[in-house]
Amino acid sequence: MKQFKKLLLIAVFMLGAVGVTNAQKIGHVDTAKLFQEMPGTIKMKAELEKMSKTYRDEIVALEKRLQDKLKRYEAEAKAQTQDTNAKRQAEVQQDGARVQQAKQFATQELQKKEAELSNPLIIKAQQAIKDVAAEKGLIYIFNSAPGGGLIVFDKGIDIFNAVKAKLGF
Repeated sequence: MKQFKKLLLIAVFMLGAVGVTNAQKIGHVDTAKLFQEMPGTIKMKAELEKMSKTYRDEIVALEKRLQDKLKRYEAEAKAQTQDTNAKRQAEVQQDGARVQQAKQFATQELQKKEAELSNPLIIKAQQAIKDVAAEKGLIYIFNSAPGGGLIVFDKGIDIFNAVKAKLGF
């Protein structure tokens, strides 16, 4: 009976030791900061800014032409017939609608371009995070970015610099 108790005690200690050695390692990375610092992000932002400026310049030109036309029509309104003024008013409304459409189009195109340029960067970062986690034997990686929605433990391993090195920057 004494040997059985010793054996049971040894088994309990062994299970406890196995549990400790199999403790899951946890890491964290600030994905927002990582994405900000990726070289591709800088290029992406420059390209989006250039595209945005082009659209902005086109829209400003459309708005200026509309304002000039509106001023001219208002100045000539008294000398025109009521029919002509009604047609001009409809024309100004159509031009205003075109400006709004141009703004919507620009916004949509910028969003499409941002998604097109950022998706490969996101995939690359995700793969680097997975690779670093595997190299370090980490089972869980928490996103420590503000609003990431997960709890970050102070004792977790921050793999931010290792992921940056893996990405080559």
